[in-house]
Amino acid sequence: MSTIKRVTQIVSLAVLLVTVSAETAAEKGQLGKNLTPMGAIKAGNKDGSIPAWTGGITSPPAGYKPGDHHPDPFANDKVLFTITGKNADQYKDKLSPGQMAMLKTYASYKMPVYKTHRSASFPKRIYDATLANTSTAKIVDNGNGVGDAIQGIPFPIPKSGIEVIWNHILRYRGDGAARFIAQAAPTRGGNYTLVKFEDEFDFLYSKPGAKFADLNNKIILFKQKVVAPARLAGSILLVHETMNQVKEPRKAWVYNTGQRRVRRAPNVAYDNPGTASDAMRTSDQFDMYNGSPDRYNWKLVGRKELYVPYNSYKLHSDSLKYTDILKPLHINQDLTRYELHRVWVVDATLKKGARHIYARRTFYIDEDSWQILLVDQYDGRGQLWRVSEGHSINYYEVPTFWTTLETHYDLQAGRYLAIGLDNESKMYDFSFKRSSADYTPAALRREGTR
Repeated sequence: MSTIKRVTQIVSLAVLLVTVSAETAAEKGQLGKNLTPMGAIKAGNKDGSIPAWTGGITSPPAGYKPGDHHPDPFANDKVLFTITGKNADQYKDKLSPGQMAMLKTYASYKMPVYKTHRSASFPKRIYDATLANTSTAKIVDNGNGVGDAIQGIPFPIPKSGIEVIWNHILRYRGDGAARFIAQAAPTRGGNYTLVKFEDEFDFLYSKPGAKFADLNNKIILFKQKVVAPARLAGSILLVHETMNQVKEPRKAWVYNTGQRRVRRAPNVAYDNPGTASDAMRTSDQFDMYNGSPDRYNWKLVGRKELYVPYNSYKLHSDSLKYTDILKPLHINQDLTRYELHRVWVVDATLKKGARHIYARRTFYIDEDSWQILLVDQYDGRGQLWRVSEGHSINYYEVPTFWTTLETHYDLQAGRYLAIGLDNESKMYDFSFKRSSADYTPAALRREGTR
């Protein structure tokens, strides 16, 4: 290679690095200005139906105490209009294909639309960490992992679909949490068996003082105990969630009450059925999406205004019984709330040679929180199969924005799964603390045999 050519390449590389650095600095400067600290567009839309973000909910309502069910800060809002199968075409530009299918398939399905409140908010340290991540975070191993990011959102100004899905996987949901929830999979006629869980989360990635170098590829420690019905009670699932699951697959163990033994559970992943779900959801549909993204190609479609489940405090209320919510074909839509929000749209298509029951999945992710709010799932024929909704609220004692109920509708079977029911149980405990020693197979064995 000639000296002139070598010098030209070095100069070109230097110019590229300077350009990339300048772009990164310019983007970083947008956070907290024209963009929110989480990367959303701070301004509202042109007609004002989406307001500007002004900080979200920054303090609990008067009289609220941690451990209470969350009072609805928007309880006085009235329904603006209701979308039904009869008028759905009028709103189709702001509905997903899955929502349109639900409205056209079930005459009783409707979407009450309310005033939009951009209520999502997070601790200042999460905003600060997100800002810091803009200078360091990177996609590694062809999208299978994230490098040099910690605590905050890794890619608040995403350039690809894989970055958006990692923002959801690594979003802040508290330092740790314990929750007491129920799940039901009603038949077409509305019959169901209630399954009750005690879940524990230790969010290693998000903890105060956490450093990327200390993660050792682990981002979450998770434990789920079945407490009802009696025939399932006592079984426990333990998961060590890894960031790069191709480099190191998630580690999972199950305590089996019949055998009184702890066994490895490598099948708790991808499209294997979720725990006691009657095969109405896959393992990777828990939390709307979790696990390794390696089986899909992720296309970033862009931002879109959509009517999505949001500020679902009515559905979360402790004045309700589970029977008030669980109805044939779908949940009681009178208890739902939809608002117009901007979402990121990501289309995931199955890679050639990869296996999954969903050949295509389209995700709709809240720009303010990176919470997945809607998912349309397609079968191998390209037919819309299942539609998922994440009914979410701001848990303002933290604060964080997370689901209170996930619903997964099977259009072909006429059934659905509802997971996260908490109306008749204790509230989430975000002060919950455990040590890593509590999330070992030995600890699981001791807990199972007590």
